[in-house]
Amino acid sequence: MVKEGLYFFLPFLVIAAVFFYLFNGSLNMTYIYLGIASFFFGCLIMLFFRDPERKIPQGENLIVSPADGKVVNIENKNDMKVISIFLSIFDVHINRIPVSGEINRLKYKKGKFKAAFNKKASDVNERFEIEIKTDKGNVIVHQIAGVLARRVVCRLSEGQAVKTGERFGMIRFGSRVDLFLPSNAELEVAMGQRVKGAKTIIGRLT
Repeated sequence: MVKEGLYFFLPFLVIAAVFFYLFNGSLNMTYIYLGIASFFFGCLIMLFFRDPERKIPQGENLIVSPADGKVVNIENKNDMKVISIFLSIFDVHINRIPVSGEINRLKYKKGKFKAAFNKKASDVNERFEIEIKTDKGNVIVHQIAGVLARRVVCRLSEGQAVKTGERFGMIRFGSRVDLFLPSNAELEVAMGQRVKGAKTIIGRLT
């Protein structure tokens, strides 16, 4: 679990402790139920911040998934292949580097907070745009905020060398990640497929 998950869990733990204290003084069972509910909800929040270890596939020019979730769109756009991954609140929200290379450009864009599964979210929602320079062309990742995900975290800097599968940030709660690949990239995923960050092979650079 990422450390910042504790900051979300502690308030619910305090609230639960208050309800249990009130029960001790009044013996009103309502406080017990409220205390259990608060603690349970806090545990669900901690589950959202889980950060499992992943075995990264090895091979030449592999592209791995930058996020856990479901492939909701595959299209050609501006001479690039675009793969969109929707992350529900139940998915791991740690984001991973899809290919080794160098961070060529970082740009944060303010925008709207439409539902992340909506195709329009790619163009109008608040997001981080990350461009990775490789020997086979540039690969771009968009971390896109959604209705619930209003906090995009990116821990990269321009000029930084990165490796396939490395953690680089996260999007809190339901969200979307768009992956832009060179037009000649070979894809190995399909619409509706479930993918896992740093584990599922999206395709290969050629």
